[in-house]
Amino acid sequence: MAAIMALIDCASWKPRSDEFVFAYRFPQTNLSTHTQLIVYESQEALLFSKGRLMGKFPPGKHTLDTENLPILRSLFGIPFGGKNPFTAEIWIVNKLYPANLSWAVRSMAVHDADYRTMLPLQAKGQYGLQVSDSEKFLLKAVGTKEVFTESDMLSMAYGEFSSKSKSAIVQFMTGRNVGFKSISAHLDALSEYIKTSLLPFWEEYGLTMTKFYINDISIDTSTAEGRKISDALASQASMSITGHSWQQEQMFDMANNAVDQIGNASAGNGLIAGLMAMNMFGGNGMGGLSSGLMQTHNAQPTFSGAHGGTSSPQNGRPDDGRAGVKEIYCANCAKKHLTTEHFCPHCGSEYNPCPRCESDNPKSARRCVSCGAPLQQPGGAATCKSCGAPLAPGSAFCPQCGSPQQMAPTGPVCSRCGAAIAPTSKFCPKCGQKV
Repeated sequence: MAAIMALIDCASWKPRSDEFVFAYRFPQTNLSTHTQLIVYESQEALLFSKGRLMGKFPPGKHTLDTENLPILRSLFGIPFGGKNPFTAEIWIVNKLYPANLSWAVRSMAVHDADYRTMLPLQAKGQYGLQVSDSEKFLLKAVGTKEVFTESDMLSMAYGEFSSKSKSAIVQFMTGRNVGFKSISAHLDALSEYIKTSLLPFWEEYGLTMTKFYINDISIDTSTAEGRKISDALASQASMSITGHSWQQEQMFDMANNAVDQIGNASAGNGLIAGLMAMNMFGGNGMGGLSSGLMQTHNAQPTFSGAHGGTSSPQNGRPDDGRAGVKEIYCANCAKKHLTTEHFCPHCGSEYNPCPRCESDNPKSARRCVSCGAPLQQPGGAATCKSCGAPLAPGSAFCPQCGSPQQMAPTGPVCSRCGAAIAPTSKFCPKCGQKV
């Protein structure tokens, strides 16, 4: 049978696959001392016979004779000269390194520093590998396969690669107190951190990780919980941009549902359901509906130690000191906390109160999201004690509500209107009275 099988005169390999191939085993094993082995650039050839490595061949053209393979004499007793057959496996290793291998991990539970709660995160990116030790790579990674591709590499390393990547990401975010809101600014440092932790893993297989990138870290929406959290974060961002509160958004949703119920009032149950939905706004008919929609997130129960009951702010104005402590909603996380707390106990955001209704507002807000009152301007400008409107220096009356301010003038004043007058002025700039 062996005499019938033809001997191979030339052995070589050129990759012809769309997928990256790390190693290829030449299909024929019937070689001779006249067989020519052609190794192309960025390749390395290895010969194995009887479980032993016979030799390694760099790029170039090689003859598999006893001069290049002295081990043939001890393994097969082949003398010098002549065309002597022998059997061996030819492995050709691709020494190029692809830099676009994709990776992705999901279901990373991280206690986020920004939201102070557990977030399900996912990450994805790309990396590059190069075979640095061909013999170790063939023995530990390839094994009995005939072709070892990019898919085989990902399948082999996924378990440990995924575990180490998740651990590195969680350690980086928690150890450096980096939250989900700012993680995009740390992707370069995080990529280098993960690459350092993965290098020993690849070296065990005779590989070197040449590059490692994280392209994106986002909420994992593959589960119902992740989708719910993603929707909540999107809603919070929308409210921060438009300046409305969580309570107002809920009321608008309820109003839309009520209108839908009334629109389907052809059936008796539809009319009843619509009226019940309207009653939820705290009034009867459309008057109750409109008053409910105009409520701000400041209209919450207050706690009074003197009376032991609750009271509510009237006309959007804060209660006096005897009314007790209010409960307001945080502008950052929409959770309740007391007006005596300067920082939200749920998310740590600093309390930015409205001077009129004490509602919490984003730092960038120029007007209160609840009552519309102008907020304190940078530089400590004075505001009206009644309506919160900004006041010009020396103003005796509020330009918005007309309330007297009783501010002590710093110079001469008009005898008619009390406005401040410059020393060089001959007439009052406010009422025209001659000085």
